[in-house]
Amino acid sequence: MNLLAFLWLLRKNWPFIVGGLVLSVVTALVLSARTPPVYVAGVSMMVSASNREGGTVTAYQAALLSQQRMQSYANLLTSRRVIQAVVDGGDVDRLRENVEAEAVPGTVLLRATVTDGDPRRAAWLADALSRAFARVVDELEQRAHPPDGAKVSVSVVDRAQVPSAPVEPRWTVNVLLGALIGVTVVGGTIILGDRLDTTVRTAQGLREATAVPVLAEIGYERRARRRPLVDEPDKPPTWIEAFNTLRTNLRFVSTGPRPRSLVVTSCLPGEGVSVICCNLATALAEAGLRVTLVDGDLRRPSIGGYLGTGDRPGLADVLAGRAEAPAVTRPVAVPAGRLSVLPSGSPPANPSVLLGSQRMRLLLGDLAGSCDIVIVDTPPLLPVTDAAALAAGCDGVLLVVRCGGPRREDVAHALNLLSSAGARLVGTVLNHASGRRADVRGYTTRAPVEPALDAVPFAGEG
Repeated sequence: MNLLAFLWLLRKNWPFIVGGLVLSVVTALVLSARTPPVYVAGVSMMVSASNREGGTVTAYQAALLSQQRMQSYANLLTSRRVIQAVVDGGDVDRLRENVEAEAVPGTVLLRATVTDGDPRRAAWLADALSRAFARVVDELEQRAHPPDGAKVSVSVVDRAQVPSAPVEPRWTVNVLLGALIGVTVVGGTIILGDRLDTTVRTAQGLREATAVPVLAEIGYERRARRRPLVDEPDKPPTWIEAFNTLRTNLRFVSTGPRPRSLVVTSCLPGEGVSVICCNLATALAEAGLRVTLVDGDLRRPSIGGYLGTGDRPGLADVLAGRAEAPAVTRPVAVPAGRLSVLPSGSPPANPSVLLGSQRMRLLLGDLAGSCDIVIVDTPPLLPVTDAAALAAGCDGVLLVVRCGGPRREDVAHALNLLSSAGARLVGTVLNHASGRRADVRGYTTRAPVEPALDAVPFAGEG
C-alpha cells in the first residue's frame, strides 16, 4: 500500500478512527477514575563500617566492605525478618510486595520505598522499616564480626515525607496510552480489512480484474431507485454525463467490431443492470440511433415498470409461439420515436431454455436487422445461466459491476462463464462509484447546445 492509498483509506474511514479514539480515551478516563490511588514514600539510609584501629588502610577496607555488602543489605531489607518487625500476621506478605529496596551504585547509600493507599501510612511504614532494618543489621553484626574487624552500622539519612500526590492513577499517561491503543487497533483493523477485502471498488481494480476497458463510472444517485431515468427532473448533470460517456465509449469501442446486439448483465443481483439498460438505450436514441431494448430478465422483469410499457405480452410469448415480435414491441416517447421496447412477457417455466434456443437467436438477428443496436437486459451471471445462454447469440456483452459489490473471485467466475459460452466482453461499467471525482470534473455549458452526433457512424449506419 502506497502513501496515497493509505491517506485515501484514512480519509474514507475517518469517522471510525475518531470514534475509536473517543471510545479509547473515555475508557482510559473511566478506568483511571475507578483505580484506587497509590502513594509512595521513600527513606534513604547509609551503610558505614567502623574499626578499632582507625588507620588509613583499615578505614579504606571498612568502606570497601560497606560497598561489597550493599546488595546483600538491599535483599535483607525486604526479607520476612525485617518486615515482621514492622507488621504482624497476614500483612507481612502484602507489605513485602509493596516494599522495594535498591543500592545506589558506587555509594554506600540504600534507598527503600513503600507503596500504600494512605499517604500517612506509607510514610509511617517507611520510617518504621528503616528503624527495624537498622536493628536487624546491628544484631547480625554483633554476632558475625570478628573482635578486631570492621563493624557495619546503618543510619537514616533522609526520613520519609508524607507524599502530597499519588503516583497512580497516572491520568495523562493513561489517556495517551488509551488513545494510542485505540487508534492503533482501529487503524490496524481498517488496514487489515482493506487488505482482506477483495471486492471491486475502483475502476482500476475492475480493469485489472477483467482486462477490458471500463467504459464508464456511474455515480451513486439516491433518487434513482424511485426515478431511475436520466430524462426525469432533478438528476445531477454528472450522473447524466456518465451515461453520455458510456454511450460515446460504446460507439468507439476498439476491442473488435462494434456490436449490433449487446447483452448487459452483472455478476450478482442488485447491481443496477436494468437502470443502466434503460438510460443507455435512451442516450443512444437521443444520439440519433434506432434502438430496441429487450427485457431478457424473464424471472424478475423491470424494464416495463421503468419505461411504463408493461410486461405482457412480450419476449416469452414470442419465444413460445403465442405472439409475433412486431406486435408486442412498444415504442417509447423519446426524440423521433427511435427507442422501442420488447418487454419480458408472461413468466415461463424454463427461462434458460427459451433464452438459449435457436428461436431466440433468430429473433435477435431479426431485431438487429431492423435497428442500429439491440440492448438486452439479462439476469446476473452467477445465480442463473440465462445471461450466458443469451450472450452466446449476441455480438457483445457489457458487464456491470457495482462498486463494493462482487469480489474479484466473483468477477473471475463470471468471466469464465462468458468465455465458456463463447461470448465477447466489450467492456465494463462501474456502477455506484464514488461521486467525488465526477463532482470535481463536472462541466456544463451556459446554454444547451444539441451536438451533431448523427455524423458519427455506428454499427449498421451508412
